[in-house]
Order: sequence, then structure tokens, then C-alpha cells
Amino acid sequence: MTTTDGSLLSTEMNNEEALYEQLLLQAAKEMQNQLPMAQESKQIRPQPGFCVKTKTKTNEKVFINVCKSDQIPPPPDLSEEGLVSLLESDDPSGYRIPMSLGEPHAEIDNSGNGCTAYDIVINSKFYNKIQNNKLFMEFFLTIGFEGLENKYNLELSREWRMLKNRKFLGSVTEQNIRTKSKPVIQELESSTSSPGTCTEPLVSEIASTCVEPEYTIVAEPADEHPSFLVAEISLPKVESAGSLLLDLGEDRIVLWARPDLYHLDIYIPFNIVQEKSGSQFNRKTRVLTITMPVQPA
Repeated sequence: MTTTDGSLLSTEMNNEEALYEQLLLQAAKEMQNQLPMAQESKQIRPQPGFCVKTKTKTNEKVFINVCKSDQIPPPPDLSEEGLVSLLESDDPSGYRIPMSLGEPHAEIDNSGNGCTAYDIVINSKFYNKIQNNKLFMEFFLTIGFEGLENKYNLELSREWRMLKNRKFLGSVTEQNIRTKSKPVIQELESSTSSPGTCTEPLVSEIASTCVEPEYTIVAEPADEHPSFLVAEISLPKVESAGSLLLDLGEDRIVLWARPDLYHLDIYIPFNIVQEKSGSQFNRKTRVLTITMPVQPA
């Protein structure tokens, strides 16, 4: 008569279950390694530094808030002699300054007039360096201006004045920067381009997490030349209209939701009457509605 040891069978089953769980865990890890890395971001709250006043080519006032944060990486160390050599070289694009270029925000100047302000955030140590060296200050502001011009399609005057009694125009807001989507500092291969070829900009911008919101545009009436257009823009992360900056062109809608939440820049198929257009933000539904009368055909 053959007998079966129940304890031995139980041990064998436990070993099989443990092996099965181990294989499952290993397979899960392998699948996770094959998935694309999720983009991670973090919020930074920069410290005010100084404010620079300049203007656009159309004589509109522009204020640039230069801020500092330890969360922004510093540029490679460079002496004043090295900077002079860099500026005298044919291709200075090998040296980049990491910075975060904030979106424009509407403000009021000391005279009570409307103006536009931009925030630039740089590394705290590099900020101290430009404060103590006029050449580095001029160099930084030059490429900072170029960075804003390239990103926001501006033309800024190179004549600027630093405000004496004001470190920041407006209120300091947090900025979102990506941490793992791509390296903050990108190394470039040595350039073999000939003179006159476009080179990479000196600005190494910290990428933001700003996204285009969902929107719909309805024409009334829909079956003929419309009398007006109604745009509805969904902004689920926006809590109040105070964080919105809306600019209506003759055939264009540009919307910013700060800090680095949404950006919408679209052209519309009809010319609108800008001065008679209106907008309303519903805090309950988080939807911005823009009503735009259309110019006659």
C-alpha cells in the first residue's frame, strides 16, 4: 500500500506557487522596462531678482523679471577672458545658459497704463555672477532677449533700463519644468558649418509642461456668412480668470494660462470686430467663452 506524505505535497505546491509569483514579477518588470518613460515635471517657485524695462519695435512697454532658482542648472563655468574669446569667435553657440522663459502676463505700470511682463529664471549662482560682472550681465540680457523674441515672435529694443526700487513687476508665480523628458543641457557635436550658416541659439531653455487646451468654435448662422463666432475653450486646471491672458487679433486667438498650464494660438477663418468682442470664464465649468462679431463680407 502506497501512502502519500501530505506535508511533502504541501511543500511542493508552495514552491511552485512561489516560483510562479517570481516569474510574474520578473515579467512585469520586463514589461515596465519596455514602456516609454513617463514625462515627469516639478514646480519651482523662483525668487525675485531684478526687473528690466524695455520696449518693442512698435513702442509698447515691456518689463522683464529676472528671477533665480537653485532648481535651474548652472551654465558651464566661464571666465571673463573666456567670454571675450567666445564673443570674438565665429561660432559662439557652443555655450548655453539654461533658463526658464515664462509666458507673458498683463500688468499695470506705475503710470497706471497696461503693459506686458515676462519672467526669466536662471540659476542662483549664475545670477550672482551677472550681478557682479557687467560684461556677463550684458551677455545674459542679450541672449535672454533673443530667447523671448524667438519663443514669442517679438522684436525687442536692445536699449533697456534696470528699475531701481522694484525687483519684480506683478506677482511671483510657480513654474512647471520637465525633469525627465529630455536632458536639461544638450551637448552638441562640433559644428562644421560654413560661415553664414545658421547656428544654434545660446539659450538652453528648460522645457515647460504647457499644453494646448481643447476648444470648439461655432459660427452663427452656420449656413451663410456668420454674424458672429463663439469659441469655447476648456481649461480644467484654471481656477480663476486672473491667471488668463487673452489676445484677440483680427483673425487670431492667442491665450495663455499661467503658470505654464495652457497655450492656444490659432487662426480663425473670418475677420472679427476686436473692439466688440467679449469673453467670460465660468469658474464652475472651467470653460472660457469668447464671443466675436464677424466683419461683414
